[in-house]
Amino acid sequence: MGKMRVEKVQEAIRQEVSKMLLFDVKNPKIHDVSVTGVEVSKDLSYAKIFVSLYGSKEGREETWDALNKSVGFFRSEIAERVRLRYTPELHFVEDTSAAYAAHIEELLAKIKREEK
Repeated sequence: MGKMRVEKVQEAIRQEVSKMLLFDVKNPKIHDVSVTGVEVSKDLSYAKIFVSLYGSKEGREETWDALNKSVGFFRSEIAERVRLRYTPELHFVEDTSAAYAAHIEELLAKIKREEK
């Protein structure tokens, strides 16, 4: 599979899942979620959807469980919205880069305060 095709499929899946999270998901447990990226295998059979979860720890856990239970809904919607011969198997992966960046910022601010 060509690199350009894989990238186009990744972007299409990212856009559609983002739209679904904003407008189509009826589960009230799924909230404060943003799609940060999608990684599709070269043969387009698997897709990892990287999501950032916000809110309290309990809220994030509840949202995470609800997301993983609704993978079938997302896959069926992707099958309708993105024209592919076979729809990839979807897996949600929590993206902790935002939390890590905030932690690094906090450490840098602490170092700056200690220097003064």
